[in-house]
Amino acid sequence: MKNFKFYNPTKIFFGSDKLNVLGSEILKYGKKVLLVTGQGSVKRIGLYKKVVKILEKNDIKIYNLEGVEPNPRIDLVRKGTKIAKEKKIDIVLAVGGGSTIDTAKTVAAAVKYDGDPWEMFDKNNDPVAALPIATVLTLAATGSEMNNGAVISNKIENRKLSIHSDVLFPKFSVLDPTITFSVPQKHTIYGIIDITAHVLEQYFTHVKEVPLQDRWAEGIILTLMEESKKVLKNPKDYDSRANILLCSTMALNGLLAMGVEDERTTHPCHKLEHELSAYYDIPHGAGLSILLPNWLDYVMKNDISKFVQFGNRIFGLDVNKLGEKYTATEGIKLLRKWFKEIGAPLSLSYFNIGKEKFEEMADNIAPVGGYMELNKADIVNIFNMAL
Repeated sequence: MKNFKFYNPTKIFFGSDKLNVLGSEILKYGKKVLLVTGQGSVKRIGLYKKVVKILEKNDIKIYNLEGVEPNPRIDLVRKGTKIAKEKKIDIVLAVGGGSTIDTAKTVAAAVKYDGDPWEMFDKNNDPVAALPIATVLTLAATGSEMNNGAVISNKIENRKLSIHSDVLFPKFSVLDPTITFSVPQKHTIYGIIDITAHVLEQYFTHVKEVPLQDRWAEGIILTLMEESKKVLKNPKDYDSRANILLCSTMALNGLLAMGVEDERTTHPCHKLEHELSAYYDIPHGAGLSILLPNWLDYVMKNDISKFVQFGNRIFGLDVNKLGEKYTATEGIKLLRKWFKEIGAPLSLSYFNIGKEKFEEMADNIAPVGGYMELNKADIVNIFNMAL
């Protein structure tokens, strides 16, 4: 196991009716809030109205930043930064999924940054200061509600990049499973895939003797497999929604990375998908469901041992009877089968994406680290496998 530092200051309020803490918690940081939301779903489900009512009851002044897209844009960050500076905002509140939270985080940091917000991403200028951040989560997926990262797209440059800093940890996050009842089936599926990718990218490592981290990761995957069937059958199954929501938060709050990898060397498949969605603007979880099994197939040749463990512990394959190679390859096949069963896409043809941009995309991100370092040719091969 590697040496590590663990730090996570985010306070979590988990459960039904936890939205009621919003007023008292916000007031700890001030009375002027920049309320960041998406493209209308929080209003359609009545959540926006509830949040506004709570804030107004506590005499909190609200300024709105609306219209966050699924692959959040730097243009909206610039708009939010201008509002926050002009109105002397005290705290940024995201009500939405990962894209909304990442936008809120970036605005909070950009207010304290001397320069254009995109420079933080383009020049690896991780922020050193930020306004306080709070979140009300509507979708189990990215884990941004309890981590120190943010991902933003620049459509003019066809780039999708990340920043990381301890100042980006939310001060608190409200996780109410009932809020996720109305999430459409497609986005529920994509969220489950995103969680799975977070876990497996940290699970497949060459660091030995990390049995606790391995079993944490395996427990999350097994839970997702069990609960995904229940929630797709009954979207208002409270316990299933709650378990998936907790899986999302635990998958990327630093626990699984303890003693395993540094935050900048993990998540290679995410780096490939960020490039894919930067060019084609497809849903993040959909891109991951296509790329993840192919990335696993490709890097398995580097070291089969962890794949044998995966096939045995997740799918119950008996390595003594089946042999190491079969156990390893069959484990990936069964992962694909589960993705198919829950309705996730498995090839780029689903989005009519061809190979025209593969070389250019690979040039932008090579080399990519992780279980196996990928050069440009490797990345192009994985994209081709996904066709």
